[in-house]
Amino acid sequence: MDYLKLCDSDYRFMLIVWEYAPINSGELVKLCLKILGWKKSTTYTTLRKLCEKGYLKNENATVSVLIEKDRVQADESEYFVERTFGGSLPQFLTAFLGEKKISEKEAEKIIALINEHRG
Repeated sequence: MDYLKLCDSDYRFMLIVWEYAPINSGELVKLCLKILGWKKSTTYTTLRKLCEKGYLKNENATVSVLIEKDRVQADESEYFVERTFGGSLPQFLTAFLGEKKISEKEAEKIIALINEHRG
């Protein structure tokens, strides 16, 4: 499977775009300077790269999203579990929880999710 994966800097950039899109590219440059400390050239280089990869569209100086945040997060999570835990969700949960305790409400939500995705 080809997963949608972004490096950290691209992901941080996409978080801004996902929050503000559709957005004027000039406004995006200002936000990236303020939030990420990026120069104009860095923002435009990243924007061009992510447009070429099909994540974004930049038409008439308006940047819009082609691939939604939840799809990227789902792919990134699945890739991580596959690579790190051989695809084993129970092994991932064991490692993630470690010695932590979860509340009854959190446990109920997890059980509901499991029941929803059984197949």
